[in-house]
Amino acid sequence: MSVPDISDVIIPPAPLPHVIVPFPMYITVHLGAPDENAINVTVPYIDYIKNVASSELYPTWPEEALRANIHAITSVALNRIFTEWYRSRGYDFDITNSTQYDQAYVHERGIFDTISTITNEIFDQYIVREGHVEPMFAAFCDGRISQCDGMYQWGSVDLANQGYTALEILRYYYGDDVYIVTAEEADEVIGTYPGRPLSIGDSGIDVFRMQHSLRRISRNFPLIPRLEVTGFFDLTTEIAVEIFQEVFDLPITGVVDEDTWYRIRTIYVAVTNLAELISEGLTREELEELFRDIILEGGSRPIVPYIQFFLNVVSQKYPSIEPVEISRVYGPETTAAITEFQNIMGLRPTGITDLETLRFLYSEAYSILTSTPVEELRLTALLPFMGVNLVEGMGAEYIRVLLLEIMLNYISNFIPGIPKVEVGSDFGPDTTTAVIMFQRLYDLDHTGIVDEETWNMIITVYQQLWDEQEEENTE
Repeated sequence: MSVPDISDVIIPPAPLPHVIVPFPMYITVHLGAPDENAINVTVPYIDYIKNVASSELYPTWPEEALRANIHAITSVALNRIFTEWYRSRGYDFDITNSTQYDQAYVHERGIFDTISTITNEIFDQYIVREGHVEPMFAAFCDGRISQCDGMYQWGSVDLANQGYTALEILRYYYGDDVYIVTAEEADEVIGTYPGRPLSIGDSGIDVFRMQHSLRRISRNFPLIPRLEVTGFFDLTTEIAVEIFQEVFDLPITGVVDEDTWYRIRTIYVAVTNLAELISEGLTREELEELFRDIILEGGSRPIVPYIQFFLNVVSQKYPSIEPVEISRVYGPETTAAITEFQNIMGLRPTGITDLETLRFLYSEAYSILTSTPVEELRLTALLPFMGVNLVEGMGAEYIRVLLLEIMLNYISNFIPGIPKVEVGSDFGPDTTTAVIMFQRLYDLDHTGIVDEETWNMIITVYQQLWDEQEEENTE
């Protein structure tokens, strides 16, 4: 058999495997300066934005000026949460209501209707610089009594009266490279510490983040080794952690406990200026490149269900591999199954699916799938389209060509108009014919190309036929 080709699932640009900037459900506000003896209040995030906007802005301002300022207010709040500006320094709150440090918040004040309506629409949006991930620290001031390097609030009113849109106002003050984006999902955000210390042998998104931060910190502190960001906590990582702890006067354990985690966060934010208007930035391009060829615990990518499916296939041959639930989440069970598979194959047991592991996994699964009658195989309905069309000429070593052939052959047992194809063969004229016949039967474009619509319909029909057959067998 030729070397399995995984390019149809790994080459397409992959989304980041985890939420970078979750939209917070709540925010904790300190009603005073950071070190002032004052109470904390935890309020719904949307109510906080409405409160600050009602405290900072006039409801009679033009709508575009209000929108621009609410975007700035939101971005400042999200930047404080994203950088853990206060929590990483040992405080138990996310932001203060001191305008010397943050932005105005008057607890339990009334909210203006105009501001409430606009906030309801845009409260989950924030400002970023082009290519960056982090919410921009969108500094602002009134522009009359005080001046700053950011947006002038009264100046935004003048621009809105001249016909500027909210985005044009923001670009006037912050530069043409700023954009408005929407947070990806709602979550309760109470610190990024994973809840347990990280040490040798651990792997996953948390290790990845820690290594990424240490690698950047090492540019400013050359004593700290420049780590390879792999997501696996190895001896080199332990040494880097020990040196970091020594440099920053922490107990030298080589273990990333909560104190070490948040000191790393604090120093990383400082050296990259993530909490400043002019920030080095955390770029999406850098993260996508780092994540491109690895899939690890805590991540969610379209390829994860394929990994889990192939693990379940090879578990038939290797009983020590525990079958896993097929989903888009790479959880601890998937990590454990991959670790065991790596042990069996003589690979480094990291629990991370890199390209080498994926090729071995598919090679093992391929031999099982091609030697098992299609009537005895059950593919999962959760195998998503991967962004690459399947076309004539693709080799049998492509993951999804093999799965396509298995499904078409099973379907042909019940729909005679669809001809059988050879499982494990290249995507040749016979496969094209079978695809065209399927497309005709289900009112799809008769192209012979398996695009997203055709792929999803084939999976749907395949699953329906399986369910009907199982129901008949149980009667």
